[in-house]
Amino acid sequence: MSRLGSFLALAVVAAGAGAGGYWTGQRNLSGLAVIQTVEEWFFDIPVKAEPLSKLVTQTSSGPVIYYRHPDGDAAYSATPKSTDDGRNYVAVLASEDVSFDDPAQDTTSQAVAEGKDSGDRKVLYYRNPMGLPDTSPVPKKDAMGMDYLPVYEGEANDGSTVNISAGKLQRSGVRTVLAARSAVTRPVKVPGMVTLDERRVSVVSTRTEAFVEEVADITTGEAIGKGRPLVRLYAKEIAAAGALYAADLKGGADGAAAAGSRQRLENLGVPPGTIAEIEKTRKAPISMTLTAPRDGLVLERSAVEGMMAEAGKTLFRIADVSAMWVVADVPEYDVNAIREGDRAVVRVRSLTGKEFVGKVVLIYPEIQTQTRTGQIRIELTNPDGLLRSNMYAEVEVETGAAEPVVTVPDSAIIDTGDRQFVIVDKGEGRFEARAVKVGMRGEDVTGIMEGIAEGERVVVSANFLIDAESNLKAALSGLAPSEAQP
Repeated sequence: MSRLGSFLALAVVAAGAGAGGYWTGQRNLSGLAVIQTVEEWFFDIPVKAEPLSKLVTQTSSGPVIYYRHPDGDAAYSATPKSTDDGRNYVAVLASEDVSFDDPAQDTTSQAVAEGKDSGDRKVLYYRNPMGLPDTSPVPKKDAMGMDYLPVYEGEANDGSTVNISAGKLQRSGVRTVLAARSAVTRPVKVPGMVTLDERRVSVVSTRTEAFVEEVADITTGEAIGKGRPLVRLYAKEIAAAGALYAADLKGGADGAAAAGSRQRLENLGVPPGTIAEIEKTRKAPISMTLTAPRDGLVLERSAVEGMMAEAGKTLFRIADVSAMWVVADVPEYDVNAIREGDRAVVRVRSLTGKEFVGKVVLIYPEIQTQTRTGQIRIELTNPDGLLRSNMYAEVEVETGAAEPVVTVPDSAIIDTGDRQFVIVDKGEGRFEARAVKVGMRGEDVTGIMEGIAEGERVVVSANFLIDAESNLKAALSGLAPSEAQP
């Protein structure tokens, strides 16, 4: 065939295809039917294919969803329409429209259309996919072409349960954990102050007027041992009582008389060593020496040689610092969480890296009116003498019940103000919003008194999304028409 002949043949084929396309568009035929018709008409070649009517029946089905331009231009209409040159727009059936759905969903769609899902659950009615208060007893599309969502038997009456597909769960980032049984502890961190143990402070004084004759070479802040001489003094009343006791011993007075004079010396604060010296020598001492009553640090020295000390005058104040107190201020709302015997860790800013462990020995019975705080006392050992009075301290008290309870992470709790909920994962994409009774809140966990059991799986991430969908489903169930519900 010559080049001109070939060109004419191609032109005829193109013209025939265009005419066939127009004719097919007017009659709503498929592309395969057009090719078959052109081949049979132009080349007179029999093609082994199904009859044209059967092809049309197989490839075109469903209602008319819109109308397209007959020439394939990007022009569409929701109602019948004509072009400017009088040609009708071509109707597009549901089976001819472009679909991005997974072909594997065809069986599911068919089952939904039949009123059942893959698990043979009965479909009660269909709800609007956008959450509008509109339901239908049969499958339906909304104004945007979206399928109504089926509501299955067993879901409509249970407003707390919601079904979520696996893909939606993955996109929303839902995470779950198991409810466990453990002891709930919550550290209470409060400021405190290091103080002396009141029971370990002693005062050296005279019980009668006395002249200070000599003071030991001891200064404030010095550590001394028990029994060390501190001050020698002369007291007229003590000297007279000593002379009387010595005379009674020399004169052979009965036990009652000698005991009376001895008791007088003890009442005046005469040391036992001085009394023993009188009994041995039968002589009254001119002066007496006061000694340290305990080991400790000299906190105060007010004795001066030659001074006249009045009765009750403090000459020395000595404290044993081998054990110290820490008094901490606790906010009023945390006082009831602390119990006597709770373990406490004390950190002092000036002692970097040091921790002192003790326990709460007393909870003071009053609340400070100005600061609205209560005070607790913690006892600490201080063998190295690192803790000093009036040091600022940071106290951490471990509070909580010793008995283990069911616990969930704090993020699992949905608090509405009046009630608390958790979302329970019941498996297979089913979730239930369940009311719980919250107990003590610990560090990142919360104790549950009622509502869930150990081992149940709860949602800790994206639980608000599930709760919102559950509330929406419950609301839609209440708005569903009675004829659509079982």
